[in-house]
Amino acid sequence: MVASPGFANLLHELLAPLGPIVLRRMFGKTGVFCGGLMFAVVADDALFLRVDETNRSLFTDVESVPLNYVKRGRTIDLAFWRVPERLFDEPEELAVWAEMALAAARRVATKRNPKR
Repeated sequence: MVASPGFANLLHELLAPLGPIVLRRMFGKTGVFCGGLMFAVVADDALFLRVDETNRSLFTDVESVPLNYVKRGRTIDLAFWRVPERLFDEPEELAVWAEMALAAARRVATKRNPKR
């Protein structure tokens, strides 16, 4: 499910320190973009941030779960992990986690297109 209008407004407010935030509907979910890079996904009004080898331990340490889907009976984990709910009450820390997710999105983009 895509982000509700209220949740979308909250994300714009909380993620504003990163720069201009754009939300786009994608595959029944909402992609969260900054500077043309998708660094987060919203599913059922839950925020999932981009994870790579650099920031994965942040998420595993708090026993977060990845966004996933089932294909041909197998669960496929995506590179987006759920943000701990407590971060919505700690906007400065949420901004730090989001910046790390944006950095992960930059690294992924660079690997895919080294000229970027």
